[in-house]
Amino acid sequence: MQLNTPIAHWHGRRVWLVGASTGIGLACAQALRAAGAMVVVSARNPQGVQNWAAQDPLVQWRPLDVAVNADVQATARAILSEGPLDLVVYAAGYYRAQRATAIDLDDLLQHDKVNYQGALQVINAVLPDMLARQGGHISLLSSVAGWRGLPNGLAYGPTKAALTHLAETLYLDLQDQGIGVSVVNPGFVDTPLTAQNQFTMPALISSEQAALEMLKGWAQGQFDIHFPKRFTLWLKLLRLLPYRLYFPLVRKFTGL
Repeated sequence: MQLNTPIAHWHGRRVWLVGASTGIGLACAQALRAAGAMVVVSARNPQGVQNWAAQDPLVQWRPLDVAVNADVQATARAILSEGPLDLVVYAAGYYRAQRATAIDLDDLLQHDKVNYQGALQVINAVLPDMLARQGGHISLLSSVAGWRGLPNGLAYGPTKAALTHLAETLYLDLQDQGIGVSVVNPGFVDTPLTAQNQFTMPALISSEQAALEMLKGWAQGQFDIHFPKRFTLWLKLLRLLPYRLYFPLVRKFTGL
């Protein structure tokens, strides 16, 4: 079902990806560029993206720490001064496994600062321009880890749940303003973040596969872009279970 205006053709469109130094963000930037988009990529560390950006005049690299409000505002102003943005993708992410039996408040707050507050900073910086011209699309990279509480997800999961809730509210507020909103909920994707996991990740896919799923979701006008379906559809069913069934089931399958 189309909840947004489909974006199937990228030639002439301008995209800003925040958090695109590695993983899904970088793969998505490369897929969008291959499809014909003009791409601006930002992240705190250049890593593998700066060399790629330097090879293509239609790719711009702009360093950005999403935790610094002044930098977000200045970077957004500079990008918008060169033309409107058709799509803004917030893909910045921070992940460390944490349980309540070994709580680390500083780490909890760092998750919130990068995963959620950074998204608020970027939205605040780009939304006035989109509202003024009644156009554009905002896409937030969340995670199935935010769908329900999970062991080891004390720090990460709540920030992703907040992003999903934020996207839902943005959609309701902006649908009649000509602005699209989508939320991306990947399952397990092979990235530097998931490389920390010490368990077998079911239905693991590559960052490149994740990027193609995102482009397919935008082309179909989806709001909830989740993948791979062979994994995420089962998780959607789990969301419907009452707590008296959900909690024991999670303990059984995770051993935690």
